[in-house]
Parts: sequence; structure tokens; C-alpha cells
Amino acid sequence: MILAHRFSKNILRTNELFAFKTVQMLISGMVLGSIFGNLKDGLVGAEQRVGLFAFILTFLLSSTIDALPIFLQEREILMKETSSGSYRVSSYALANGLVYLPFLLILAILFTVPLYWIVGLNQNFTAFLNFLLLIWLILYTANSVVVCFSALVPNFIVGNSVIAGVIGSSFLFSGYFISNHEIPKYWIFMHYLSLFKYPFEGFLINEFSNSKKCLEYMFGACVMKGEDILKEEGYGGESSRWKNVGVMLSFIFVYRFISYVILRYRCSRSVIF
Repeated sequence: MILAHRFSKNILRTNELFAFKTVQMLISGMVLGSIFGNLKDGLVGAEQRVGLFAFILTFLLSSTIDALPIFLQEREILMKETSSGSYRVSSYALANGLVYLPFLLILAILFTVPLYWIVGLNQNFTAFLNFLLLIWLILYTANSVVVCFSALVPNFIVGNSVIAGVIGSSFLFSGYFISNHEIPKYWIFMHYLSLFKYPFEGFLINEFSNSKKCLEYMFGACVMKGEDILKEEGYGGESSRWKNVGVMLSFIFVYRFISYVILRYRCSRSVIF
């Protein structure tokens, strides 16, 4: 509890970062909403929605790198305080993981509310809540990636380069640029490790699954619905919705566990030497 309270104060005390992130997310949601606010219901509109989802993922996953210097500074404090027996690394890792949840939820709400309703995405309120959940998990995944590599890298320059490489490769193998059916077999493992794949599929399922809107007509008859897009890409329907959420949660756990292992190793060496 003491560590969680301290982390909360640290977030609030970094006024520039805290204020900038909240304003950034609100304005970004409004600007994106104004840009994509006149989407049609046809096939062209569906393609534009897919492009919007891809941009949202790129923006959110890359926007948390600015917290890297803070985590690097905290790492040095952690090593000093654990060496003196003030607390354990596990307590630090748990507090760090919990304290960012409400902060990132606030950012997710500020971003999602204007964007979702201005663009006019799936009008079902449950779909809105699912979209908000995905945004929250994306932000938390990005935060976990930064936490992980801040424990590993020696400085900001290296960390920035490594994280940019991870995010770039995740986008490349997400299935947006090239279908997973066309990715060479020796690279297919990268598709399933992509941080983009599962939230991207989640966005598509949330928008097009059980959609009654017709995307393309021919001779007065509907020849393509939203669900047909999902079937063509092999994304599945409602059955895959929670599978994607589960995989995202697994990514969060794995990255934070790796961070814990690295920090524990670093702290044990600092005690020895």
C-alpha cells in the first residue's frame, strides 16, 4: 500500500507528463473523430474503419515511450532501497502494476468517448464498453512493454530503439499489411507474437460481428456484410472476442513477469557487489 501510494504521488507530481497525457488523449480522440466522422456504411466506409483501427493501435502503443525515463529513474531508486532491505522486488512489481490501472483507465475514457461516438462506430452500448476495454488493455500492454524493457536496457537511447523495434515489428506482422495466410512460414511465429494482432482483431470483431449493415449491394441484393469480412480474413466471430482479450492479458502478465525477474536479478547483484 505504501509503494502504491508513492507511485500514485509520483504520477501526479510529474505534472507535465500527467497533464500532457490527459490533454493529448482527449484532443487525439476528438481530432480523430472529426477526421473519420463522415464514414459511410458501405465497403469504402468499412475499409476506412479498418484504417482507423490500425492507426489507433499504432498511436496508442507508441505513445507510452515517454514514460521510459521515469521507469529508468525508478529502477535506480529500487536497487538502492531493496539493497537496504526497505521492501522486496515483488512488492514493487505488484504496486507498479496496480497503480497504473486507474490512471490508464482515465486516459482510455478520455480517448474513447469522443472518438467512438463522433465516428459513429457500432451503436450498441455493449460494443462501446468492449471498445473501451480494448483501449484500456492496449494502453496497459504498452505500459507493460515499457516497464519490461526499462528493467533490461542500460539507458533511454537503447530502450527507445528497442521498444520502437518491437512495436514496428508487431505492426508489420499484425496481418494489416499482409495476410497471415501469405506470411512466409518461417516468419509466422511473429504474427502470433504481435502486440497488434489481437487488439486489431478485437476491433474488427467488435465492429463487424453480428452487424446487420450491408456493405455492398449487387442488383439490389446484399452480397457482403460485416461478418463476411471477418470470415474472409479468418478472424472468427463472437467466439474469438474473449480469446483475444485473454491473449492480451497474457501478454501483460508475461512482460511484467519478465520485468520482475530482471529486476530481481539486478537487485540481487547490487546487494552482492
